[in-house]
Amino acid sequence: MKTRSRILFFLLLLIGLLAPMAVTVQKTEARTISNDASYKSDVCYQIITDRFYDGNSGNNNPAQSPGLYDAAKSNWKLYWGGDWAGIQAKMTYLRDMGVTAIWISPPVDNINVAATYNGVPNAGYHGYWTRDFKLPEEHFGTMTDFQNLVNAAHTNGIKVIVDWAPNHTSPADVNNASFAENGALYNAGTFVASYANDPNGYFHHNGGITNWDDRYETQYLNLADLADFEQTNSFVNQYMQDALAVWLAKDIDGLRMDAVKHMTFGWQRAYNDDILHDKDLFIFGEWYLGSTSDPLYKDNVRFADESGTAVLDFYLNHAIRDVFGSGQGMQTLDNAINQTAADYKYKENLVTFIDNHDMSRFLSLNNNNTQLHLALAFLMTVRGTPCIYYGTEQYLHNDTGGGGDPYNRPMMNSWNQSTAAYQVINKLSTLKQSQQALQYGSHQQRWLNNDVYIYERKFYGDVVLVAINKSGSWHNITGLNTALPPGTYSDQLNGLLGGHNITVNSGSGGNNPISSWWLGPGRAMVWSYNAADPSTPQLGSVAPTLTRSGHKVTLEGQGFGTANVNNKVYFVNGGSQYQASIISWNTNRIVATVPASVPAGLRQVKVVRGASSSNTYDVMVLAKQQVPVTFQVNNATTNWGDQVYLTGSVYELSNWSTATVTGTNLPKFGGAIGPAVTTTGFYPSWKVTASVPCGTSLQFKFLKISSSGGVTWEGGSNHSYTTPACGSPAPGSVTVNWQN
Repeated sequence: MKTRSRILFFLLLLIGLLAPMAVTVQKTEARTISNDASYKSDVCYQIITDRFYDGNSGNNNPAQSPGLYDAAKSNWKLYWGGDWAGIQAKMTYLRDMGVTAIWISPPVDNINVAATYNGVPNAGYHGYWTRDFKLPEEHFGTMTDFQNLVNAAHTNGIKVIVDWAPNHTSPADVNNASFAENGALYNAGTFVASYANDPNGYFHHNGGITNWDDRYETQYLNLADLADFEQTNSFVNQYMQDALAVWLAKDIDGLRMDAVKHMTFGWQRAYNDDILHDKDLFIFGEWYLGSTSDPLYKDNVRFADESGTAVLDFYLNHAIRDVFGSGQGMQTLDNAINQTAADYKYKENLVTFIDNHDMSRFLSLNNNNTQLHLALAFLMTVRGTPCIYYGTEQYLHNDTGGGGDPYNRPMMNSWNQSTAAYQVINKLSTLKQSQQALQYGSHQQRWLNNDVYIYERKFYGDVVLVAINKSGSWHNITGLNTALPPGTYSDQLNGLLGGHNITVNSGSGGNNPISSWWLGPGRAMVWSYNAADPSTPQLGSVAPTLTRSGHKVTLEGQGFGTANVNNKVYFVNGGSQYQASIISWNTNRIVATVPASVPAGLRQVKVVRGASSSNTYDVMVLAKQQVPVTFQVNNATTNWGDQVYLTGSVYELSNWSTATVTGTNLPKFGGAIGPAVTTTGFYPSWKVTASVPCGTSLQFKFLKISSSGGVTWEGGSNHSYTTPACGSPAPGSVTVNWQN
């Protein structure tokens, strides 16, 4: 009887596989963009502007930068014609795919002459060789074209993320001042400085990075041959604020910060504070991790938690590529999810991806569409904001030389809305927008072996169950439990990847059993349950997580009810509560203003609905406007393995905390500032740039922490320092001698 039942089951599945499947793309109507500060419900799509679509051939070879366009598209390092008009022309295609945010190449003016390497001319088609941060790149269009793109995106409910690269300008050659533009910086068309003509110290002149794991080198030396900014120079600091204001005025919705590993933490947090004072948008950055055992992984975690900049999730990216691309077991995925969940405080703010412009495309790694579909299903259903690299849905790839840069940037050549990859994104984006379990729910492994990963996302009563089999074999799934309530559930992918209905039986304690069943090869399926709106508020997100009095924050969740005198938002500090003023309120989203009286520190936000209170969500409240200050200590000799840190009398200096990273432990949230950096010829001096409140008298000391965690304080009295006055504060600096 069991054998006959199994045969019947296989026959039914086979019939389902052989039957023609109707191709259906769920059309997405215009949406309203209601929260720029959080992307937890969004699906991001990364576009290399020059390689997407040529919407205006008139800007292909502009007069101010002639000869940088290759009509034959044979030189992969020149412009090929894509522009903002082209992205705008494909807005419906993007909307119907389920894209809710586009991350576009840096829009700023890049070098006007070629940088020639080994006889091959190179242009700034990618956007990272800036000459003027205040002007648009003419190959992409005019400022009017850019504004039209933003307006068209918003009309279609799509956010616009601008790639921003404040680390550097363009290639420079210390031995040849006439090389390309030699890192020249312009201010709205007026020459400011170049790498060879830099009397005011706008650039670092320390050579190029050779040790990518050395903190001093990564922050103070040139990334490749690019002219590296000294961001704490007063002019550079103000210029970067003013330049970004030009683009913020175009109503963009997010920023992707380039090369955040290569700028000081303190300058970046102060910069973010300035940005968020103007607009409460989402900021994420690229901290490149070479592997899951990267020596600076801990620094990356602390940066993501405390700087106000979320990061691209390279840790999970490596795991995805290892499993679906290189054949590692599903345990690798589960381990990555568990590790990052334990490490990052705001793991749900991470931006997840399969590939991007800096690595070979997935299909160059493994030319297998089935594995790509499974990787997409995983990406779209785990925590974080999934970001799809342009053309993935069309299986775009070029494998020349392994498919790395620049061959990972082909011209988009198809707009087929019927591909399985396009439909996977479409269907799971639709689910993500309506399912809070996918936006900020917990993650629990429910069934695992080398080939199969079944996991559950859960936010209170909302549940999503996902099953993926990456192998070519059938697997008998026994002993599977779920928090899905008893009942029958249809596959949210509508059988696109071989899925089918499941029936959940009654159990207890959130463990409802599913009778044994067979999971077919190369299949993925998703089942979902949305609970009724609760009477008690349930808080899933507060954004931004870096804020201060007077700034806006957006709370998301469910069961908030409607605005009335009995419904409130509080910032909590121990036994004290500080009521926020409300800007808008509906049942799943509240916009509020941080109260003026709330003290600086890690504070808990909660929603009160009548007599019911929500769970709390942590945010960092800064004391007031931030300014970067470089603290230097001289004559601080150390033993091998010692690190030097800074601590002080304000929250931004950790309120005298000595807690920090030791051994294999992760950085203590809100711990001492550092580690400070030194280098050959600078030792035994050490420096660290911190973000501190302006116009404030503070006290501080340095301390040494050994590899075993032992703490050695400076002797003597506390050092005193008054930070630059508020308003438009220039970066500050203070130097002291180590006190024995």
